[in-house]
Amino acid sequence: MFSKILIANRGEIAVRIIKTCRRMGIATVVVYSEADADSMAVEMADETVFIGSAPAAQSYLVADKIIAAARETGAQAIHPGFGFLSENAGFAKLCAEEKIVFIGPNPHAIEAMGDKIESKKFATKAGVSVVPGHIGEIDDTAHAIKISESIGYPVMIKASAGGGGKGIRVAWNTQDVEEGFPAVKAEAGSSFGDDRIFIEKFIESPRHIEIQVLGDKHGHVVHLFERECSIQRRNQKVIEEAPSPLLDETTRAAMGAQAVALAQAVQYDSAGTVEFVAGQDKSFFFLEMNTRLQVEHPVTELITGLDLVEQMIRSAYGEKLPFAQKDLKIDGWAMESRIYAEDPYRGFLPSIGRLVRYDPPHEGDVAGGKVRNDAGVREGDEISMFYDPMISKLSTWAPTREGAIDVMARALEDFHIEGLGQNIPFLAAVMDQPRFRSGQLSTNYIKDEFPEGFQGLTPTLEQRDLIAAVALSMHRALLARAAPDQLRQDWIVVVGHEKREVHVSGNGGGLIIESEGRKLRLEDIRWRPGQPSFRASLDGRPFTAVVKPAAEGFVIRHRATTLHVLVLTPRTAELHEKLPPKVAADTSKMVLSPMPGLVVTLDVTIGQQIRAGEAVAVIEAMKMQNIIRAERDGVVSAVNAAAGDSVAADEVLVEFT
Repeated sequence: MFSKILIANRGEIAVRIIKTCRRMGIATVVVYSEADADSMAVEMADETVFIGSAPAAQSYLVADKIIAAARETGAQAIHPGFGFLSENAGFAKLCAEEKIVFIGPNPHAIEAMGDKIESKKFATKAGVSVVPGHIGEIDDTAHAIKISESIGYPVMIKASAGGGGKGIRVAWNTQDVEEGFPAVKAEAGSSFGDDRIFIEKFIESPRHIEIQVLGDKHGHVVHLFERECSIQRRNQKVIEEAPSPLLDETTRAAMGAQAVALAQAVQYDSAGTVEFVAGQDKSFFFLEMNTRLQVEHPVTELITGLDLVEQMIRSAYGEKLPFAQKDLKIDGWAMESRIYAEDPYRGFLPSIGRLVRYDPPHEGDVAGGKVRNDAGVREGDEISMFYDPMISKLSTWAPTREGAIDVMARALEDFHIEGLGQNIPFLAAVMDQPRFRSGQLSTNYIKDEFPEGFQGLTPTLEQRDLIAAVALSMHRALLARAAPDQLRQDWIVVVGHEKREVHVSGNGGGLIIESEGRKLRLEDIRWRPGQPSFRASLDGRPFTAVVKPAAEGFVIRHRATTLHVLVLTPRTAELHEKLPPKVAADTSKMVLSPMPGLVVTLDVTIGQQIRAGEAVAVIEAMKMQNIIRAERDGVVSAVNAAAGDSVAADEVLVEFT
């Protein structure tokens, strides 16, 4: 077995690989950029090598620097993780020339399947059903429009070397192609070093289902069943699960057999994923093959009991697969929620900054299931604009799908992050939605369920009771410190826009709360003033709420519901009603940056007439280019930024009259 492996990656996947190597007794080397000098992966590795400045094109994508680091440290093999050079056949060949083992598939398999254009050609020749589209390179925007019109809208514009949701746009008309084609080309060039583009038919209301395959260098290939990855935003997965609630045994076997046949055809000898687009009728088409480890591999590990990183290492070393297809079976159900540094209330736009607080849920066995959290960050670390906005991957397992969802919902409650925007409220919302629990999924799920954007969920009666009880308990705890003589039993609690009379009795360890003819018991209270998480049980059901003081009262979030709460005496409540309502600032004549990032272009000048919906600027953050549009007609009166500027969220880019 290898004695030392170099990890040509960063973040949570680097940490994930280190953990497996430690268990196997293999020393690790981590390469790092300037932005990752103090990262968790650098701290955990046995050796580290600095490879350049923060932009990936100057560090993690420079093959010569990676090879030099391996030679310098004596590493016998390189694990590329996912992204960066993981699907670069040239890099795999370079490793072979340097007598360094590439822990991934052979270069032929990468070339045949890793390139999105070539994989379509290869799959067609192999008799695999593929999505209709243009298989070939595209010269320019005019050529892209011609192709799109011949295929018929909607179409999907995709980077040939893309992956991880980067370099993808759906075009519904010619204008979308005019704007989307150059944006995808730019993203592809900066993220993958390859700006070739292809276009295919976009299938409406599809499901995204992928088959995990695993091969060795002795001709053996198996599949490890499927993952459903239909909950996506910006064409990037957010929630995955294994197995899929759509498939029956017959369809599962058919998809698995097709994936294995395709892998065998290219002599696949590592972990990889054959992706399919599936209809609600269980029909399916080959989409692409990812010739690398997938971000969502933990759910497959949880239902099979296998360590995919270990299997990749053993295969690369030349060992035979220790099992056959008949030895594999599905055990239970697993869910994965990707915790991203992004603001779901602003269309899931990236959010950068420091993790002022990072408090994940406890890992391991919980009542009825298991919790696993794959992360590459610690409290105090910074999420920068240079890389993917992922903070961690939270996974759960239970014997049933409903159980896995329940365990995930509670784990998300216990996950607390401060310092930047994060998508935990959105993930919690999905777990609580009847449609998701029923398994009626599609890649349009977010658009269907949140057509006006995500603004949280309307609180249930139980959540209003819970939030009112939390506020009462917090108010009493603060009052007991500051003015214990003012403790009383009768209060007015204003929960959002609802006012209720409440009678409370008990002490700090437990409260009996009577309101509107109901009696609630709040027990096992674990909160002290200043703590951001309030843990307790309400009528025997444990919960966690995120709490913070407001200028007046408290702001309390439970799962996907956030409410402002006031705890008032009856007299104070009377006076409070006489206060005038606050008026929000008028920003209707401004174009604001919806996220922190780098201005790529600013396309208007003072005096220019602009129309609602017209592109004003392009902001790049987390390797994604975002087109900023005017929300109303007007004439530009001021331009406050220029290409190359760094801007903050809500910074005024353009003013108009």
